[in-house]
Order: sequence, then structure tokens, then C-alpha cells
Amino acid sequence: MGNPLLHVEALHAGYGRAEVLSGISLHLDAGQVVTVIGPNGAGKSTTLNALMGLLPSRGAIRFDGQDIAELSLEERVMLGLALVPERRELFGTMPVEDNLILGGWRAKQLRMPNWRGELERVYELFPRLKERRAQLAGTLSGGERQMLAVGRALMSKPKLLMLDEPSLGLAPLVVKEIFRIIETLRAQGVSILLVEQNARAALEVADHAYVLETGEIRLEGPARELAGDARVIDTYLGAARGATAGP
Repeated sequence: MGNPLLHVEALHAGYGRAEVLSGISLHLDAGQVVTVIGPNGAGKSTTLNALMGLLPSRGAIRFDGQDIAELSLEERVMLGLALVPERRELFGTMPVEDNLILGGWRAKQLRMPNWRGELERVYELFPRLKERRAQLAGTLSGGERQMLAVGRALMSKPKLLMLDEPSLGLAPLVVKEIFRIIETLRAQGVSILLVEQNARAALEVADHAYVLETGEIRLEGPARELAGDARVIDTYLGAARGATAGP
């Protein structure tokens, strides 16, 4: 096996003096879907924000063979990291298509050939966005906003797509659609780091999984193995049986 696309070692991060992550380590190979599951307050979103450079952190972060621990948010974006945050952060007063075109900023700056052609790929993934391409983003439904947030991130042609709670607040049928799209992206070779409270759905779509609790990795392994682990079943999957269903 070659060098992982993402290798994180002894990562510490938090807010002010409050440390949230207590030296976590994880890795992701190109083409993999890796998920981080855990309860509220475990540090899942903090992990993604630290990797993206939105939070100060300590520890080793290597991305595509390069040490990025000291790089700025903009530099990490240009290297191919893309984050779809929990709040989606869309430009609500702009049309859907303009939001997508703004997402192509990295590809345009790097003068990637036919970067606007990525629009058609996004519209193939999300036909509903094509139907609503002239509609203001702020008037979309919750599921449509999530699709737009993912589509905008894909416009940058990222090497690693990081998704923060993509199913949060969505109706069960929409959750199924979001995870179907994640499976499609995986089949297309897109590398994904997925943070998700819906443990059942996340483990079904992922190759490898980490269980994060109180800022520390408690368990890790192939997603299928963790899905059969008694502790994971008791803590996360048992409670999920009556909750929002995955794909």
C-alpha cells in the first residue's frame, strides 16, 4: 500500500483554552470513504475544522504527501481539501448555478481544462439542482440545500471531500438520497471523510471507521467489522433502529 492521502498523527485542537481533541490519529487512502462516528460533543466537527485550517491545532497533518499543519485555509483549499460544513454556508441571495460556479474557484485558479464542464457532472448527480438552477439558494428545501453544498464542493474538483453531518435535520427519504449520492461518489473514486451521527448509514457506506468519544479515538477498523462490534451495536446502532434510517 502506498502513502495515504491523509495521515493525521497526535492531533490536538479546541476552542480557546478548552481542548476538544486529545491527540487523535487517523488515515485515509485515496478512493476510500472513511467515517468518524460518535455522540454529540465528541469532537467530530472539531476534527474537520482543524483539518481544514479553521481552528488552530497541534500535531502532524500530511495531505497527499505534504505537511499542511502550518498552511492557511486558502492554501489547503488550493491543495484539494474541500469541506461541506454542517451549516452548509450557502449564498442564499444568489441563484443555485451562481453558487456552483463560485465553487469552481479553485479549478479556475489552477486553470484546469473545462472546469465549467464540472457543472454538467454536478447536474447529473443532482437533477433537482438543474431544475432549480435559476432559483435563489435561500428558497431551497433542506435536502436541496445539502445537495447544493455538496455540489458546490465538487465544483472545486477536490482530492478529498469532507462532509460534516450531511444527514442532519433531513427527512428519512432525503437522508437515503444523500447516502445514495455518497455511494455514487465512492464508486466514481472520490475520496471522502464523513463525519456523521447516523452511525448505521455511515458504516454501511464507509470502508473504514473511527469511533470518537470525548476527543479520543476509542475504536477503529473496517466499517463492516465495527458494524458487528457489540459495543458499537449497543451504543450507536441499537439506539438508531427507531431513528432516521440509512440507505
